[in-house]
Amino acid sequence: MQTYLALVIPVVITTCWLYTAHIARASFPRLRNKGICLLIAHPDDEAMFFAPTVLALADPQLGNHVKILCLSSGDADGLGPTRKTELAQSAILLGLRSENDVLVIEDPAFPDSMTTTWDAAKLANVLSRTFQASSTKPSSRKQASSSDKTNEAPTATIDVLITFDRQGISGHPNHISLYHGAIAWLRGMMKGKTGWECPVALYTLTSTNILRKYASVFDAPFTMLRCVLQSMASAGGKEKESMPKRLMYLSDIGAYRTAQKAMTQAHQSQMRWFRWGWIGVGRYMVVNDLKRERII
Repeated sequence: MQTYLALVIPVVITTCWLYTAHIARASFPRLRNKGICLLIAHPDDEAMFFAPTVLALADPQLGNHVKILCLSSGDADGLGPTRKTELAQSAILLGLRSENDVLVIEDPAFPDSMTTTWDAAKLANVLSRTFQASSTKPSSRKQASSSDKTNEAPTATIDVLITFDRQGISGHPNHISLYHGAIAWLRGMMKGKTGWECPVALYTLTSTNILRKYASVFDAPFTMLRCVLQSMASAGGKEKESMPKRLMYLSDIGAYRTAQKAMTQAHQSQMRWFRWGWIGVGRYMVVNDLKRERII
């Protein structure tokens, strides 16, 4: 009997996993033909927390252009140059088109630190310089009144920004800072832009309690049900939005193995004993659910 169960249980788990992944792909909306930036704090965040999202969005069939903006080189242990190289390698494994789609910011204002909160205004300035397109048209500069220019349509060179939520998944102050910096950037962009929709949709990765955080693929059915119920609850709004309010990405076995390789093969300098546990049972290696944030 024990031998029978030992053979049957893995088959049942694998079958349920693959079926749930199929249902998730078929049931939840996908982003297509978008310019997308993943905003992270440290090299390895993209693999440890966002791998299901990056793998799904970077699928060539969807036509998205995915980039990664990392606000530090993770130099707390003096490994900054090594970790920058590892991030580029990980990005390619996860499906990005080129290493040129990875940008690492090295600025004393954004130290890799478990005790430092990064300034939201400085983060917003980085995002503005990197992604905010100028809306000034020289040919109409003289004719446009001050009020007209103030209420020109806001523009950006990306359509979607993805980052941590206000809890930062692990509570890391650098992660949490990214959320506040992203909000500050988009609110600043929309200031005085009455009647216009924000050109960038901000999605944040949902933090969970510690039990769910280490439930691996077993958290997927609960996450799916929760996302469906939340989508139904918010579906009564009168305004038709151009971007979905909820996104969910559940990796199949092949994608899960790719995410693990992004850590074990690319981020070798970070593979300490506790990270082996994370890539084995961490639910963020398998499932991501993201919420679109309200900016105004």
